[in-house]
Amino acid sequence: MTHMRTAVVTGAEGFIGRNLCLHLEETGRFTVIRIAHRNFEAEHLRHQLKNLGSVDVVFHLAGVNRTDSEDDFRTGNSDTTDLLCQILEDSSSTPLIFYASSTQANSDNPYGISKRQAEARLRAYSDRTGAACLIYRLPNVFGKWSRPNYNSVVATFCHNLTRGIDITIHDPSSSLTLLYIDDLCRHWIDQAQAEEQNVDEVGFGVLPVTYQTSVGELADKLRAISASRQTLVTERVGDGLLRALHATYLSYLPSEAFAYDLEGHVDQRGMFAEFLKTQDSGQFSFFTAHSGVVRGGHYHHSKTEKFLVVQGRATFRFRNVSTHAYHEIKVDAGTPRVVETVPGWIHDIRNDGTDLLVCLLWANEIFDRAKPDTIAKSVEDES
Repeated sequence: MTHMRTAVVTGAEGFIGRNLCLHLEETGRFTVIRIAHRNFEAEHLRHQLKNLGSVDVVFHLAGVNRTDSEDDFRTGNSDTTDLLCQILEDSSSTPLIFYASSTQANSDNPYGISKRQAEARLRAYSDRTGAACLIYRLPNVFGKWSRPNYNSVVATFCHNLTRGIDITIHDPSSSLTLLYIDDLCRHWIDQAQAEEQNVDEVGFGVLPVTYQTSVGELADKLRAISASRQTLVTERVGDGLLRALHATYLSYLPSEAFAYDLEGHVDQRGMFAEFLKTQDSGQFSFFTAHSGVVRGGHYHHSKTEKFLVVQGRATFRFRNVSTHAYHEIKVDAGTPRVVETVPGWIHDIRNDGTDLLVCLLWANEIFDRAKPDTIAKSVEDES
């Protein structure tokens, strides 16, 4: 049976806290105690921790990063950290502590000073009690549920683009260091379960992968992701920063924008529509054909295709342009089978059933009207 550990998350209703609590619960290894920042008061904290008994790990995320009063930085950052350390020390609990500090702790503005003071409080607590404390000076963290028009340029850009609002950029060359929320949450959970924590030479927690970009480059990437609904050309969103930005962009879509229409080309044979285009790996389409209809009747020199019948029955006919050799393949949607077109072979597809034929199509290249590599010729023509 898995040993359940107790994790306390302060600032649990914030952007990082909401994501982290969800990730912790998904592991099935943590009992998560959420403490909202508005409840970060001595009696409330004492009551929470008193009833918990042993605490294994604390993720201290509560803090203030925007306020009209400079005093709020001190009370919301260094003072609340003092309070947490005091209560933990009074309870004789020495959990592993993760603290969400900021790269601004290097600055001498009121916010940076308050974060630096909070770090000092935690280091002093660690020295007195022997509790392990990992301080993370976080850069620009982004992902789902971050608040737009607050302190995340990614959130603001995504919010605006998903609603047709212009992006305002004052300095496109301004540099950004970005950290994706899922990477951060997984890293913290791994560290919480590790026998030894990953720290740098001065004792700060080592960040997971970060991405270096600029405000202008970020805007360009997000605009391209947004435009893909019209162009159908997807960015390379399977890995790295673009994967994270793509997921984040979609998380800001209003529910009425979860779907979008395609342009369907309809004639007496049925319908054809392009679905998705890639940068360098072709495009996806689908077509329908009424009973008895034949589609195709052409060959390619280099272009290749894969067909998958998902409804109905079809016969794929082939004839070699040079040798006139003939071949046919019968396909039924009940037995999924991919049929490939081969360069130099004329091909067509006939709906042999009574139902509407529905077929998915992948081509290895985006269709170019100027260079279609599609030469009309009948399979029945043996000349």
